[in-house]
Amino acid sequence: MRTVLITGTSSGFGLVTAVELATRGWHVFATMRNLDKAGALEEALEKAGVRDRVEIGQLDVTDPESVSRAVQSTLERIGGTLDAVVHNAGVAVGGAFEDISDADLRRVMETNFWGVLAVTRALLPAFRKQRSGRILIVSSESAFAGQPTNSIYCASKWAVEGWAEAVAFELSPFGIEIVLVEPGPYLTDIWDASPRISPQGSPYRSWVQFVFRAGDAHVASRGRDPVEVGRHIAKVLEKPRPSFRNPVGRPARVSHFMRGKIPSALWRKIAQRYLGIHRLGV
Repeated sequence: MRTVLITGTSSGFGLVTAVELATRGWHVFATMRNLDKAGALEEALEKAGVRDRVEIGQLDVTDPESVSRAVQSTLERIGGTLDAVVHNAGVAVGGAFEDISDADLRRVMETNFWGVLAVTRALLPAFRKQRSGRILIVSSESAFAGQPTNSIYCASKWAVEGWAEAVAFELSPFGIEIVLVEPGPYLTDIWDASPRISPQGSPYRSWVQFVFRAGDAHVASRGRDPVEVGRHIAKVLEKPRPSFRNPVGRPARVSHFMRGKIPSALWRKIAQRYLGIHRLGV
């Protein structure tokens, strides 16, 4: 039975990926920061009839002790051999950069970037020893181009993709693969659950609130079922030779195709017109 550790499984892509992999016969170690939020995952697993294939545990990717404890416990349970890790834990904060606190900026980078590095570092000795292992990072179409009111989230995804491209050189001699899955808009709760910053008196307030509404309308009209992403992650994990980058959904595939093909200034104009913000002043 193939084995996988997944972070951030209390909801969204992590939850549906845990269920999908369990239905395909994987032994899944589904982790989350707060075990009080495990109810939705447990219900989905029971409904799919695969509760016995999934072990749920606590893992906060921003806490070194939690990372060490969860990785050690997982490896002990399976005799030290793990086939894959899915880095899914992620957070966001929306707003104009100048309005967002350092604490919120750092929280996004600690989770989306440093958290991936911390869990990977903890697993690498086992992967090197077995001379195999697949590291899958749930990135985003936000890594392809800048997005209004989303600068720190974009930065975190650009950072983790750059790191993945570089570290692949070091890992491949040991038979360790690293791959990216890059979804477009899907109907998960990350944006509803994320802070939206537009304080009274901010010079960006009216602009930011308009972008929030336009972004919500975009997700409502283009967003699809996150189960698609869970299935895509499973296919990437099971492919003998997956692509390094794997955009999911038509908007992400279009963004991926356009990446680097048009100037950034032109891309901004396209995005501004699509969202209607070209009509706004400051």
